Amino acid sequence: MTDRELRAALTKVPAVTLGFWIIKILATTLGETGGDSVTMSWLGETTPNAAQSWVSGYLIGTAIFGILLIGLVWAQIRAQRFHPWLYWATIVASTTAGTTLADFATRSLGIGYPGGSLLLLACVLLSLFSWYRSQGSISVNTVVGSKVEIFYWVTITFSQTLGTALGDWIADAGLGYSGGALVFGAALAVLAALYAWTHVSRVMLFWAAFILTRPLGATVGDFLDKPLAKGGLDLSRPLASVVLALAIIVLIRVIPQRAGQQATH
Repeated sequence: MTDRELRAALTKVPAVTLGFWIIKILATTLGETGGDSVTMSWLGETTPNAAQSWVSGYLIGTAIFGILLIGLVWAQIRAQRFHPWLYWATIVASTTAGTTLADFATRSLGIGYPGGSLLLLACVLLSLFSWYRSQGSISVNTVVGSKVEIFYWVTITFSQTLGTALGDWIADAGLGYSGGALVFGAALAVLAALYAWTHVSRVMLFWAAFILTRPLGATVGDFLDKPLAKGGLDLSRPLASVVLALAIIVLIRVIPQRAGQQATH
């Protein structure tokens, strides 16, 4: 196979390995602390009225991260091959945009965590259904070409937004942030067992795991930075975000990053 044929056989998304999931969980946790750093710690202090500042903070934060996400997705689509730094920067942007958007929907619009979670779940399922109807597959091994990449990133952004609302819902239901993290961690362990010992669709397991890593990251992120009175550790949001970002940078450098193999059937 020539170099040109080899490049054509590779997708612009990473191979799904254990390292992929480790970085993904850290990225979703960073999305929570990073989003909260902007909307609550920074923008939330711009007005004396807490409720009004949250509304404006969520809207402005969503606009900031939304513009960043659109720019990175455009760069990802324009790229000719897989670029680890660009890919993971886009993932982090989608998690932060998902955090601010979900908080705006569930808190500022007044539909609550259950309503927001159900609405966003419908968005994820609609995106996956539209992708399948258009391409005949929702496997990440088919993410080649601008149209499929758009489906991919739209689905990912909806899943990141859903994960924020779902994580907050479970934590608010009485389990707390640490309890919510244990629930989602256990759910991911079940998916790992299904992957190892059954023949359940790998595509279905991937998307289930991708969605569930987001509320895991959301609850862990909230556990780190929420006040002690609310069950958190009350750590500095910006500091936690910097530490998580540095950990991701180190892992991207240490863990081999390779493009996924394009499906041949």
